[in-house]
Amino acid sequence: MLKRPAAKSEIPRRTGRRILLLIFFGVLPGAAGILSMMKGSVSIPLSEIWSVFQGGSAGVHEQILWNIRLPRTIVAALTGADLALSGAILQAIMKNPLADPHIIGVSSGAGLMGILIMLAFPQFGWLITPAAFLGAMGAAVLIYLLAWKNGIQPVRIILAGVAVSAFFGAGISALLIFYSDRVHNALMWMVGGLSARSWPHVDLLWPYTLAGLLLALPAARHLNVLQLGDELARGLGLHVERTRLFLTAVAALLAASAVSVVGLLGFVGLIVPHIARLMIGSDYRFLLPSSVLLGAAVVMFSDTFARTVFAPVELPVGIIMAALGAPFFLFLLRREL
Repeated sequence: MLKRPAAKSEIPRRTGRRILLLIFFGVLPGAAGILSMMKGSVSIPLSEIWSVFQGGSAGVHEQILWNIRLPRTIVAALTGADLALSGAILQAIMKNPLADPHIIGVSSGAGLMGILIMLAFPQFGWLITPAAFLGAMGAAVLIYLLAWKNGIQPVRIILAGVAVSAFFGAGISALLIFYSDRVHNALMWMVGGLSARSWPHVDLLWPYTLAGLLLALPAARHLNVLQLGDELARGLGLHVERTRLFLTAVAALLAASAVSVVGLLGFVGLIVPHIARLMIGSDYRFLLPSSVLLGAAVVMFSDTFARTVFAPVELPVGIIMAALGAPFFLFLLRREL
């Protein structure tokens, strides 16, 4: 039975609903940020936070807020936005609902280059982000080459991604063995955590986030066209492979910037775009900003939970994301394959 086309009156109603959801998603990062600044081994009342932002003084709480919690909260928000946006882009250009920077090996490529700089050339720490970008981009290109056979198929991409991720994971393990005397920081970086993240990390991360947003959000229309299939997209005048290459580079840049600051934080790019898609639909004009806002909120909420549930002991946020993401990934496998 043919599906009835949407009536003209339904289109504005659907758009209005999506705008309301975007507003709701916009409120979530604010709520998550306030909770992140309030909660920890030392609780700070909301009234004191408000007083500090107005220029008042709150003694030791002011130092905790400005020097520890606020930069950490901003890093969490930027990281979540980067990884969620990267995942949404990869799922579109690879035509694979299971695509995610961590699962398909993009983050592993970034991680291998980042750990190489961190362990072998620690004096060149400023090179971690550019090196991570090259590793992420190289991993994405390698996945394309391995998966290409008369076109791209979602299952082949996942299998190629798993193989590439395992290969780069072996390289990371080898580096940890060769530089065992410097392994502690690298191990924490591999799990993915926000401990000791401060203002220099904010300064490192925000330009890449801003660049990724400025490049990705205007490309939402191209992502919508890609969903129609390559042949129809070409018929509509889209340079398919050029668009894919450009957006792959944007996704790699976003993933690499996040990985270079917080480490191999997995599953954000997988679960957040799917949650946004279930609520707001598959129109990338709405899906991309929804993923950005929801990704920022999810990582901030998860980090707050990770550092308060066993306080004063702090868990890396990567453990919480893995605990949430692994069951969701299994659900998607049963649903999509």
